[in-house]
Amino acid sequence: MFQETPIFSRLVAERGDVPAQVRGEAERIRRDLARVLPQTPAPRPSTAHNADGPTASPALP
Repeated sequence: MFQETPIFSRLVAERGDVPAQVRGEAERIRRDLARVLPQTPAPRPSTAHNADGPTASPALP
């Protein structure tokens, strides 16, 4: 999928594999959050609102 280039190899040698470090840190944070936050389903968006705000109910006769 990804073919390393000489510049990438040189940057990894000089600075470390920053993308791999970021992925590892993100995974650690995700695990920590999953442990401390309750797993609740995401709220479903309401269909009663339009882009300008809530819609008014039509007057009943």
